Order: sequence, then structure tokens, then C-alpha cells
Amino acid sequence: MTSGEAEVTAVEEKPTRLITGPGMLLVWFYGVMVVGAVSRSAYQIATDFGRAPLAYSLSAVAGLVYGFITYTLVRGGERARRAALVCCAAELAGVLIVGTWTLADPSAFPDATVWSDYGMGYVFIPVLLPLSAMYWLRRSRTAVTP
Repeated sequence: MTSGEAEVTAVEEKPTRLITGPGMLLVWFYGVMVVGAVSRSAYQIATDFGRAPLAYSLSAVAGLVYGFITYTLVRGGERARRAALVCCAAELAGVLIVGTWTLADPSAFPDATVWSDYGMGYVFIPVLLPLSAMYWLRRSRTAVTP
């Protein structure tokens, strides 16, 4: 193997960083959302789960989704980028489904979830964040691909 081939192999083995520039801001926002969603749902589940089990469970799921996306962004690499992209698409679908459901049938949610009303209680960050992340993840792919 020539030294040029060794350099190419070494470069290919190192995961591509996803947290450069705007990616770092995404990690920060997702980190804040992890803390918010997990702490909120943990408190609600521990203190009054019977009041709104669906809403509290959905908030816990949102926290797990945010945590996974945060992890994949920090981990980096093409596989992590693809996993984050799929997870962001699922997150966006969840926000749109739950947001529409809470508007169409408010009685199904006696208490709000993170994704209620498209994330209005979180300044619409839950609907804007996956859109921003998917844009960044697609852009980071084209920036890396030859």
C-alpha cells in the first residue's frame, strides 16, 4: 500500500463530524429539548400518570427521540447521519400527527405533550427543529460526498 492509499484509508475510517457550524447549535437545541421533555415526562409520570397517560407517555417518547438524535449528531459519521435523518423524519411525523390530533380532539389530551399544538408550549421548536436538522443533515451529506 502506498502512502497515498494509507492516507485515503485513514480519512475514510474517521467519522465525518456533524457538529460543525450550525450542527453545534442543533446539538445544543436537542440537548435542551432532551432535558425539558425527559424531566417533564418523568415528573408527570411519577406524580399523576393516571390523569393523562397518553400525553405523558408521548412526552417521554419525545425525550428519547431527542436523546437519540443528540447522540447521533455528536457521534458523527455517515451511519449516524442516516440514523439521525430517519429519526428526524419520524420526529416530524410525530409532531404533525400529535399536533393535529390535539387540535382535532382536545379531549384525548387532558394535559399537553411536548408535541401538542405542534409544540406551541415550546415556542414551536418541536416542529422547527426536525426541519432544520433534516436540512443540515442533507447538506452535510452533500458537503462530504465527492
